[in-house]
Amino acid sequence: MTASATRVLYIARHAEASPDESELTERGCRQAALLGGRLRDVPLAAVHHGPLPRAAQTARLIHEQLGREVPLHVSEAVGDYVPYSPAREELPEESADRFLAFVGQFTEEERGKGPELAADALARFTGPADGTGIQHELVVTHAFLAAWFVRDALDAPAWRWLGLNHANAALTVIRYAPGRPAALVAVNDTGHLPEDLRWTGFPPDLRI
Repeated sequence: MTASATRVLYIARHAEASPDESELTERGCRQAALLGGRLRDVPLAAVHHGPLPRAAQTARLIHEQLGREVPLHVSEAVGDYVPYSPAREELPEESADRFLAFVGQFTEEERGKGPELAADALARFTGPADGTGIQHELVVTHAFLAAWFVRDALDAPAWRWLGLNHANAALTVIRYAPGRPAALVAVNDTGHLPEDLRWTGFPPDLRI
């Protein structure tokens, strides 16, 4: 089947998690439910989520708010991992030490599996879809992969996922139309959250 349908990909970082990341906090549950309410009128064809508890619980709470049967799928490709580890020569001189230290805190195993999973995520969830018309899909994932999707949509260098932050339960939307470059519709949108639930998981110095 020809990939001739426009794909609208909704990307959400999981809601706020407990310190041990085993479940969502009470605030996180509220965030997820409100995000589900925002997406209620979107004709989602499927909801995909990473395998870790904080992403799976967020997806279930969103799913409960949709008010209709929508397939719910778990995918390792949208899990939590380092999508790309840059070499020093790729990075701007002024930020190289900071970015390399950040990536270096993860184990070699964590860094090693990332590129293959990231490539799988792009192959499965980006670009025009099979069929005709417009296809809407939601991916509930983690901050790193949300940044990786944005970087890819902008055709930016591979290292540029670094420094792109996403708040808990924030929504990013990318449109992939046949014959056109990817279009960012929204990035890190928290308009569905009241002020007291916004910006969790986001660097304090970047909040507005």
